[in-house]
Amino acid sequence: MLSINNLSYYIGGRALYENASLHIKPKDKMGLVGLNGTGKSTLLKIINGDYQPSKGEIQKAKDCTIGFLNQDLLSYQSEDSILEVALEAFKDTLKLQDEIDAVLKQMETDYSEEIINKLAHLQERFEANEGYTIKAKAEEVLEGIGFSTSDLKRPLKTFSGGWRMRVMLAKLLLEKPSLLMLDEPTNHLDLPSIQWVENYLKTYEGAVIVVSHDQTFLDNCIETTVEVSRQSLTIYAGNYSFYKEEKVEREEIQQNAYENQQKMIKDTERFIERFRAKASKSNQVQSRVKALERLEKVNEVVSDNISVNFKFKFSKQSGRDVVTLDHVSKAYGDIQILKNSTARIERGDKIALIGANGKGKSTLLRIIDGTEPIKGERSEGYNVVKSFFAQHQLEALNVNNEIIQEMVQAGSDKTETELRNVLGCFLFTNDDVFKKIKVLSGGEKSRVALAKTLISEANFLLLDEPTNHLDMQSVNILIQALQQYEGTFITVSHDRHFIKGVANKIWYIEDHEIKEYLGSYDEYNYWRSQQVEVDAAPVAKKEKVQKPKEVRNDSEISQAKKDLKKKERELEEVESKIMALEERKESLEQQLADPAIFQNESEAAKVNQAYEKLKQEEAQLNNIWERIAEEIESLQEVVS
Repeated sequence: MLSINNLSYYIGGRALYENASLHIKPKDKMGLVGLNGTGKSTLLKIINGDYQPSKGEIQKAKDCTIGFLNQDLLSYQSEDSILEVALEAFKDTLKLQDEIDAVLKQMETDYSEEIINKLAHLQERFEANEGYTIKAKAEEVLEGIGFSTSDLKRPLKTFSGGWRMRVMLAKLLLEKPSLLMLDEPTNHLDLPSIQWVENYLKTYEGAVIVVSHDQTFLDNCIETTVEVSRQSLTIYAGNYSFYKEEKVEREEIQQNAYENQQKMIKDTERFIERFRAKASKSNQVQSRVKALERLEKVNEVVSDNISVNFKFKFSKQSGRDVVTLDHVSKAYGDIQILKNSTARIERGDKIALIGANGKGKSTLLRIIDGTEPIKGERSEGYNVVKSFFAQHQLEALNVNNEIIQEMVQAGSDKTETELRNVLGCFLFTNDDVFKKIKVLSGGEKSRVALAKTLISEANFLLLDEPTNHLDMQSVNILIQALQQYEGTFITVSHDRHFIKGVANKIWYIEDHEIKEYLGSYDEYNYWRSQQVEVDAAPVAKKEKVQKPKEVRNDSEISQAKKDLKKKERELEEVESKIMALEERKESLEQQLADPAIFQNESEAAKVNQAYEKLKQEEAQLNNIWERIAEEIESLQEVVS
């Protein structure tokens, strides 16, 4: 479908790619991984035609269409509602709708056979394009990625950049290009929305290329991993977890080959040096000199993995109870966040606060911090020293400071050597520590702010989305640091890999209450899936699972038999009504299929109105049938 052949791309004098090749087949699910700055996003822009390669070529099939989600779309604005923006994915179908409307308008004065045939042809094409379902499809996708039904009519311009990005993602998914390219699609999604997109991509009919720092998302979405490293593209035939294991094996083989080659080179050089002056050995010496010149060198493995040995210091240990919330309520106008909710954080708790956006996670974090006014009581334990990390604190960094100055001013009393060691753990080495804050990227600022939080000698950390803007390597560093942290922390995060690595308790907000699960995220996820299965089961089956069968007396069984016969008669009556309605509906469908009916506009409108009314009646009867069928199933349980 699309081939990249001998691609080279230079930025200034630096080669980002050198003779790199990649072939993308229909239905490929591919993830691009690698360190920041290696050129993942650049490759997507080259494929999209935004950048031109310095050398090489990109060939694509004539019928290959490309859809590209990138962070540049954050700035897109529109007066249209988000539903209208998403529906732009069906521009050809919408154009047909406009043509149909124009023909219907024309038919108010013109009933010629030509116009009627034109309308029939347009309606046939509109139906073939599934025009009657495009609105429902758009609503399903928008609500799947986190919008409420009431949001759909709001203008796009009234939403923040992150929510506008969701609309662009929805529009792209609805367009269904043959190659879908997603650059950090989970950046602005909450956990339920991320899981919805995962499920959507699993069954996506076209090819998908994803750049993401969300390791769990990659594991669940991709079947091939492409590593961007050393100006080349290396393919691994599996998801991200497979790639990590396979890379270790390949690096072991490469390192052994490197060491064997180095030994051979040294032996050869010693031979050349020893016998260079002997005429009798000149041919052998020259042969080995030429062999060394022709030798294709094996590169030494340079590992991207960093092991962190982070030493935390507490000036004092907290008491057993860190923070207690007692009958706490919080609302913003009519929006209720918490209602009469109680919770307790104990020393040593590693809590992940998860859930959809808008549930009040960040608000709860501020309540725990004591900076959010509430109804109820919040109490803080003995010797609790807090440190709060949130994204707005990136703006609190002094942009004119060097990184090392910013760390010194954090007031931890650590020496410059100790601070350099800490910064080294967060990938700031050598002269990097003298960079000004104002020249740092968003990810680099996040690492500085996190480093400041961790050196604060606090025994209680509050971390609001600490992995935002961090690459995989930085996330792994943070996980290692928090695993060595002996204090207490609570973190809000949508990164499941991060949550799995650090949390021993899961908190979530449900029915305006703080709920707690004592266990890891994987255990919580399994428990939650079991709860969903039980909730999805029919009522009678749930009762059968949840409690033993009740002992009934004869009179109860006798009454149940009478009720059962009555319900069975009701069901037969409803079935008869549905059958009669379907016959009437079929008759109207035949009338609507006849172009002649449109010669009389008022008659056509009358038939169409009757047809729509029958559809509503049919839906109501089907609901009644389902309710009676469930009641019959319950009564059969009693009788048996």
